[in-house]
Amino acid sequence: MKLWMKILIAMGLGVLTGAIFGESAAVLKPIGNVFLSLINMIIVLLVLSSMTVGITSIHDPQKLGRVGLKSLLLYLTTTGVAIVIGLVFAKTFQPGAGMDLVRTGEVVLQTPPSLGNIVLSIIPNNPIASLVEGNVLQIIVFALFLGVSINFAGEKGRPLLELLESLADVMYRLTSIIMEFAPVGVYAIMASVSGTFGIAVLVPLAKFLGAFYLACIVHIAIVFCGLLWFLAKLHPMPFFRGMGDAIMVAFSTSSSSASLPVTMHCVQENLGVSKNISSFVLPLGSTVNMNGAAIYQGMSTLFIAQAYGIELEWYSVITIVVTATLSAVGAAGIPGSGFIMLSVVFSSVGLPLDGLILLAGIDRIREMGSTVLNVLGDSVCAVYVAQQEGELDERQYYHEELVELEGSDI
Repeated sequence: MKLWMKILIAMGLGVLTGAIFGESAAVLKPIGNVFLSLINMIIVLLVLSSMTVGITSIHDPQKLGRVGLKSLLLYLTTTGVAIVIGLVFAKTFQPGAGMDLVRTGEVVLQTPPSLGNIVLSIIPNNPIASLVEGNVLQIIVFALFLGVSINFAGEKGRPLLELLESLADVMYRLTSIIMEFAPVGVYAIMASVSGTFGIAVLVPLAKFLGAFYLACIVHIAIVFCGLLWFLAKLHPMPFFRGMGDAIMVAFSTSSSSASLPVTMHCVQENLGVSKNISSFVLPLGSTVNMNGAAIYQGMSTLFIAQAYGIELEWYSVITIVVTATLSAVGAAGIPGSGFIMLSVVFSSVGLPLDGLILLAGIDRIREMGSTVLNVLGDSVCAVYVAQQEGELDERQYYHEELVELEGSDI
């Protein structure tokens, strides 16, 4: 039985266990935390080694700049489109209409993070401190400079490169070992979540959740499938089949960073993306490309405005798009980060922060879908960039189709 199928069964059993035992199922939470800790254990060294090695394999500085520019443009474009889709769905379905909430207290406008502040925050003062703190974005910047410097050092940089190559291979193997425990960890996480929050938490905000998940599906169908079909000239179905394990881990952990090792494994082994492309594009995407958070922030802002009966002017909507884009880029790939950054978006257009309490009950359930969208967005961009750079093995991408044709009577 394939791993993604085991994880899917474990998710179902976890939800059933939580529904039967209720809050008592929270006793399984430590098991899920152990699984998350095992994944978090490898993230820092995996990102540092794999990304540095990936950069050193691109000997042409022009190609490195081209790959980086393509990735960033794709990430910013898909994030912007995601926000617009979220706003359109919130405007169309009006999930907050008729709630007639009353605001309490004064709203203090916060200054959204400027582009300059974001750029300054990603430059590490001390790379060792960044590694200790697990600041993935700063580690990526350090790995970028380290990889370029190793290339310029030539033969003298070779021993360090061989050490990092060995470390990267070991971390890939460790990822495979940890993933064998994924069904157990996912079962414990889902049992704890469903037992703690219960099915009833969906009822008051079911309309919002339904509109959000529908927006995610539309984003996948239009943006991701469009990128694969029209730009990369690839059939989308093998992509989703190849991403099965990563989708299940993303949905259960609600963490783009925790899903990164599995995402890298799926993109490399199932989709045929070269290691040097995936090792550069995916860690970057896990920190700056948050399509799910972008849809959520756009929808939540209009939802709360509707719930409080506040009419937002057109310039407020533009402010939402700009602020939500910066917030999505600045959000860490961990559970709850999108919810925290939402307070910045609310404050930028004068919405009461009381609305955050309304959304808190469903945030974990919403974040499951957001994380899947984030992971798929990173992977689609990696496949597209690899195809553009001639570093996509299309036979490996279509592997399952080839096997089926070989075993048929045709």
